[in-house]
Amino acid sequence: MCPVMINPSEFSELIAVRAGRLLQIAHWLAAQPPLSMVLTRPLVGDLLSQAVQMEELLDAYGARNNRQWSRFRSLTATLKLFANVGYKLLHIQHSLLFYQLPPVERDFSAATAQLLESIRDLLVRASDGLLAQAARLNLSLPADPLGDADYAERLPPGRLLQDRPMRKIKSAVDIITYLATAYLNLAAESELLHLVQRVKPSQYSSCFPNPLSEDNIRYLKFRFHCLQSLYDTHVSETEIEFLDTGLPVLRGHISIVYHLLEIATDLAHYYERHLNIRTGDSSLRRQPVISTKTLLAMLMDYAIAYAGQYLDHGQHFCHAMLKRYAEVGNVDVPVPSYRGFHVRPATLIAKIVRHYGSDIKMELDGQIYDAGSPMDIFRANEKINAWKRRWLVAEIERIPPPRGDLNESQIRAAVLHVVLKLAQEGKLILYQQPLQLSNEFSHDGILLEKVTAEIARLQATGQIDIRADLSIRFAGDQRVLDDLELLARSGYGEDHFGNNTTLPRELAYLRR
Repeated sequence: MCPVMINPSEFSELIAVRAGRLLQIAHWLAAQPPLSMVLTRPLVGDLLSQAVQMEELLDAYGARNNRQWSRFRSLTATLKLFANVGYKLLHIQHSLLFYQLPPVERDFSAATAQLLESIRDLLVRASDGLLAQAARLNLSLPADPLGDADYAERLPPGRLLQDRPMRKIKSAVDIITYLATAYLNLAAESELLHLVQRVKPSQYSSCFPNPLSEDNIRYLKFRFHCLQSLYDTHVSETEIEFLDTGLPVLRGHISIVYHLLEIATDLAHYYERHLNIRTGDSSLRRQPVISTKTLLAMLMDYAIAYAGQYLDHGQHFCHAMLKRYAEVGNVDVPVPSYRGFHVRPATLIAKIVRHYGSDIKMELDGQIYDAGSPMDIFRANEKINAWKRRWLVAEIERIPPPRGDLNESQIRAAVLHVVLKLAQEGKLILYQQPLQLSNEFSHDGILLEKVTAEIARLQATGQIDIRADLSIRFAGDQRVLDDLELLARSGYGEDHFGNNTTLPRELAYLRR
């Protein structure tokens, strides 16, 4: 069934009526002296509301794909998006005092004010363009002009008295550690917020669509919004929020990252939808209201860069908070079955410890190691291998050796017999078959020494390993110990032959 086509003059009459307030605001913006007008929340809020309604009406009639109306629709979308960005920037500007954020590398307050000026100028340019399109489409302006008083925002100082009763909660420790852990886990998923540190401004466009895209940023924004909601549900207006002054600071870090991601989502959307040469709207690319370079600078140098900096500060804050509320314990787990603490298990253990920012000690046979340092963990292999050698001698001694003087062939056979018997009993692991034994065996010395030396050589060359029923003890923050125990139950990310295995979902942050 073919859709009904609306009469062009009838559609123009409809838009002339419905666009009246939007054109009124655009006319007021365009008439302001360049440096005298300051954005206010009443102004951008009204502009956003009118632009949203107009864009939805235009889209309902397919204006985006109509030559006559496509640019009018694109300019309406531009006003909507940057009014939304302006509103979020004003929210940040008015909330900074209450977020209690630490200073970062650059002056964030000054950068926010500067970006607001850029958004103001952009809204003026878009308003000029919309008015030009309105004249071309014969849309008349409303007779009643707006005045400066319509969008003034006079805010007296101070806040209302907080006199509502505080909520009581059962366990402050559980809630705080859960919230801080959730922040750290989310931070591990937010690597794209450090992208600015690795690319030059001339390479910003090459970051799309991977690793940067509206979809990726929107996902992170959603996750931080959920984290903010988690705080507001379980911590806001409780006794613990009053007693621990650090908690509102954590909330400030969550909120600022969330709001910066809101802005980043809008800017990425505008780039992909209107300026990207592969996916953008041709009507705006031909006559852009904002250059690609300027928009990507807003996105990367402001929204992404500051979100990454505050994300890092929040991580340090969560590390300190977890230390304050840590429940100290210990756990005994087996030594990794494949070659002890080689690179993979040592690295994963250290990553878990550093993820939480805790001090965790690893103990083996009276020796203490720093579990946050892979190099220190490596040192434990000295004791593990010494234990293996002692144990191996005892195991070899219980196997009856052949009697009499043995020639080289018989010595070789005796060595192979011991190795295979121990492997059958599950005490040796064979990584290579057939085994490459030594070319020559000395006739000097006793057979036990020859067998022990040859097994040590096979182990050193990676052909076999000695199965060690050893355990180690980790001591420190119980939340970290829970993840370390889960890692151990998962084989430290590898099987008995050193092949990579899938880690549990709870340890997904280790793979990022």
